[in-house]
Amino acid sequence: MITVFASCEDKQTSRQNSTTPTLEKPVQPDTNARDNTEVEKVVEAEEEKKERREGPLLVQEELIPFYTAYAQKNNSNRVRIKTRFGNIDVELFRDTPLHRANFLYLVKQDYFDNTFFHRVTEGFVIQGGNSDNPDTNKKRHRIGDFLIPSEFEAGHRHVRGALAAAKYAEQNVSKASSPFEFYIVQDPNGAHHLDNDHTVFGRVISGMDVVDKINKVETDQSDWPLTNIHILETEILD
Repeated sequence: MITVFASCEDKQTSRQNSTTPTLEKPVQPDTNARDNTEVEKVVEAEEEKKERREGPLLVQEELIPFYTAYAQKNNSNRVRIKTRFGNIDVELFRDTPLHRANFLYLVKQDYFDNTFFHRVTEGFVIQGGNSDNPDTNKKRHRIGDFLIPSEFEAGHRHVRGALAAAKYAEQNVSKASSPFEFYIVQDPNGAHHLDNDHTVFGRVISGMDVVDKINKVETDQSDWPLTNIHILETEILD
């Protein structure tokens, strides 16, 4: 069963299964007397493929050490989200370091550019980070296949303007976050029934008028805007 805040991948059955490069079957020597030249060539070729790969293909076991180091090296915590309605500036909380690092990393990978605010529930939230453009799935495949552990211990709540992470609704007892989709709470009263169910990792510091405009667009029965609302570009401000 899919909830409103499940990653849109659930609904569109487009969850990506990333493939890790594997060694081709090595040529085995006939006897111990033969050398392993052919085997070494195969290994060297595979290593060269990995070096040419665009960006690291993150997997779950690499996630925490990678993003922990990334958070320490990247101190920025403000991002601008550009749309045709105007700009939305968000602050990323430092006490949710994995989510902050992930958002910054995706911005630097240009992941969000030309994705959509694809789910808009009037009087509630706007959700972004997905699209029906094949390039979005290609980007996800290149970046990796993983979920972000929840960071509820920071204690941030779903007030108006809260920036939070979407998550898969099924087989997710740990309430881990999707790395690719986020939402912003538009409801003036907040959305506190979502506290400790989704990780809040930031807040809007400028542009809630833009959020309000997006929240009023006409949508289909699935809350997908009838006219796509592109995230034109994301930019790190500091």
